[in-house]
Parts: sequence; C-alpha cells; structure tokens
Amino acid sequence: MASNDSIPDQLKDMNRRFSALAKAAPGPMGAFRSLMGEASRPGALSAATKELIAVALAVHQGCADCILFHVGNAASHGARREELVEVLAVALEMGGGPSAVYASRALEAFDALAAKS
Repeated sequence: MASNDSIPDQLKDMNRRFSALAKAAPGPMGAFRSLMGEASRPGALSAATKELIAVALAVHQGCADCILFHVGNAASHGARREELVEVLAVALEMGGGPSAVYASRALEAFDALAAKS
C-alpha cells in the first residue's frame, strides 16, 4: 500500500489504531463492533461473500485501511483470490479509474496476506 511497512504490519497498525479508538470511545465503538459482527454474520450470504462486498465498497470509497481490514477478513473466512478478482472487476465497473488504483491495492493485500498464512 502506500507505506514502507509490510502489508501484515500495516494491518496490525490499523488494528492498533482501531483498538485505541475503542478504548477512547468505548460506547460508540462497541456499538460499531456489534454492527460489524451482525452485518458479517453468515446468513443467506456467507461471511466470506459479505467481506468481499465490503472490499468492493472500500475500493469504491478509496479507503486503504478498510481494504486491508476487509481483505484480511475475507481471506480468513476462506474467500479465494478468484472471487476477489471478480468482485474487484465489479468495483472497477462502478468506480472507474480511481477504483482501479484501490482494486490493485486490494489484490496486493490479498496476495501478501495469503503468502503470510
């Protein structure tokens, strides 16, 4: 991504910042974590599919940390690289050039996190 740190280190740093905010604002962040848990819980769609949707939204929004977070979650729920690539193609369709930049970051993150496991 944009940092000189490895992608796994960037993800750790993002999680550290997220935890610091949760300590500073436990009520709102606790509610947000509950929302995240409910939204990603398997139902008609698998948790992996929901995380891939979140990746597409993060790509479209241009949120590098969100991409890291949701790519990591998608991979941990068993999403395959081929599924991510298809989701990124949809994000590219909807977001054009800026989404292409962030989609390439998402693919890079997935490959780096997959290589780590």
